[in-house]
Amino acid sequence: MTTVSVPATPVRSLAPFASTVFRALWIAQLVSNLGTWMQVVGAQWLLVDEPNAALLVSLVQTASTLPVVLMVVPAGVLADLVDRRRLLIVSESAMAVVAAILTVSTALGQTTPMVLLLLLFLVGCGQALSLPIWQAIQPELVPREQIPAASALNGLSVNGARAVGPAIAGVFVALAGPTFVFGVNAVSFLATVAAVIWWRRPKSDDAMPHERPFAALAAGLRYVRSGPAVRRVLLRSLLFIIPSSALWSLLPVVARGELGLSSSGYGLLLAALGIGAVAGGLGFSVMRRRWGATWMLAVSAALFGIATLVAGVVQQLALVLLVLFVAGIGWPMALSTLNSMILLMFPAWVRARGMSVYTLVFMGGQAIGSLLWGAVAAMLGTAGAMAVAAVLLGFCAVSTLWWPVEQDAADFDLTPLAYWPEPYAVSAPEPDDGPVLVLRRYDVPPEAAAGFFPAVARAGRSRQRTGAMEWRLYRDIGVADRYVEAFVVRSWEEHLSQHRTRLTVLDQDIEHQVAQYTVGTDEITHLIAVDETL
Repeated sequence: MTTVSVPATPVRSLAPFASTVFRALWIAQLVSNLGTWMQVVGAQWLLVDEPNAALLVSLVQTASTLPVVLMVVPAGVLADLVDRRRLLIVSESAMAVVAAILTVSTALGQTTPMVLLLLLFLVGCGQALSLPIWQAIQPELVPREQIPAASALNGLSVNGARAVGPAIAGVFVALAGPTFVFGVNAVSFLATVAAVIWWRRPKSDDAMPHERPFAALAAGLRYVRSGPAVRRVLLRSLLFIIPSSALWSLLPVVARGELGLSSSGYGLLLAALGIGAVAGGLGFSVMRRRWGATWMLAVSAALFGIATLVAGVVQQLALVLLVLFVAGIGWPMALSTLNSMILLMFPAWVRARGMSVYTLVFMGGQAIGSLLWGAVAAMLGTAGAMAVAAVLLGFCAVSTLWWPVEQDAADFDLTPLAYWPEPYAVSAPEPDDGPVLVLRRYDVPPEAAAGFFPAVARAGRSRQRTGAMEWRLYRDIGVADRYVEAFVVRSWEEHLSQHRTRLTVLDQDIEHQVAQYTVGTDEITHLIAVDETL
């Protein structure tokens, strides 16, 4: 599986705004993101005077992201099986209700640390449902070549909210207390609900077969496991997000303890990060064209590592603000690069599942990292923990030399293409019959064998991405220069899905590469397992 490159024709950074639907949903997300960041500041500030504040403040991030770790993959399966628009309305409405409960509880003075973390966990459950949907619908809103620009703009929404939301929240917390910002967050979810209700998503042609949940989950995981380029992006995400989470999770402690700031001062620190991120998002398209994905990730890790180290040891506010601004520039460089690359690696039938695995790695790394750095800070102190994180970010930057995300400049086409002929059957099997064994015979001249083996190995990964549980190549000892490809699919129904809905232009191109090394006509046989007890 080859990697995705930047389109040859430059795409303007703001081109996705030409879509009315994308523009409306982007604005709604911006409003909701503002409310979310205001809630984060309010929640963290409720805990800074508690015993073990460093650990409790870190748990705010963990409580918000842990539900994503637990639920996002099943949520991705659900988003591929049901109407995504309706599911989005339900999840956003549920978050509005929970945020309203948090507001009332705080107003009544009943929000203890445990209550706060529990309600944040429930809001996180709603986010777990929403995240794979937001990611999966992007190709429905803008053309394929605009996906990197759309990812950058979505990052700009988050980072713009991060720049403005904490500063506003700091002022509101100082003037009216956390209750007010919790209420604003509850109202902000309604903006998203209204925008999604307004969106009239085109109905599908219902060509996609209805998959069973556990089978759909297994199919999604197989797709990820069988995609080397996907796994490489996931590895790079993990290498970046775990050490970078130290700065986000420990910054409230730095603000209160090392710099002696109030809530509004903490908001100023987050604003510096957010403003830098806005600047990085606006320049993303230009930097991506000039540097490429691998260098973007290396530079972003280096910038974030330097900022993490300086913020942990320096007590001069002006210098800390400067390095946070620089770190903010690096944040969207990493996130938008990773998100846009992996989004283009999944075809429509598995997109929400694939993006949910990416979200699991990213958010799971954030949750584990936040808890980890809180514990490390309790042992080594805040400065010591942030120094360790800075070293790991340095390793992340250097590791791009031997673990790059771009191997070449070739794009791949994931347009659905049902090019396999319908399998011949004397009597039609039942949908649940299986497992199905498919045999394909190739005659390969000896001089072509060296090219055939890597080509057919790529075909094997293609079979596994589209549904094969097992794949193996065999040599026929009874016929000279004959090889037999064998793969097993869970059921007849899933094998028909391979034929009708899961194959793409990329898969056809891979088979054409195999055909260059074979002679004659390939023979294909379909076998279905028999229950020997009958």
